[in-house]
Amino acid sequence: MSEYPPQSPWSTGLRGRCPRCGQGRLFSGAFDIADNCDNCGLDFGKANVGDGPIPFIILIVGFIGVGLGLWLQLAFDAPIWFQMVITIPVIIIVALALIRPLKGILLALQYQHRAGDTGGDTFDEED
Repeated sequence: MSEYPPQSPWSTGLRGRCPRCGQGRLFSGAFDIADNCDNCGLDFGKANVGDGPIPFIILIVGFIGVGLGLWLQLAFDAPIWFQMVITIPVIIIVALALIRPLKGILLALQYQHRAGDTGGDTFDEED
């Protein structure tokens, strides 16, 4: 049995914290998952988040980008260059802002459900 109380995968993932202890950093760089937790030592190498969040980001960013473009066209009859000047930076900013939280949530959910890389490694409490 773990000495750490159960953590919500949603709150730890969104905050970029360890799914076991809720304290250690999950990321070692802008978008890179750390090797292990600097607080409890949980090995993050057993998780394979990879490009898992990308389809969700595409759907969210597509909805926002198309919605913004349609709104600009219908409300203001804006020329295409103006729509591109507004929507492209918004799309880039939203996409980059969603990568870390969604990667964190996916890793935390893998930890909660003891899922791991397809090679057979799983998160175990004995780590």
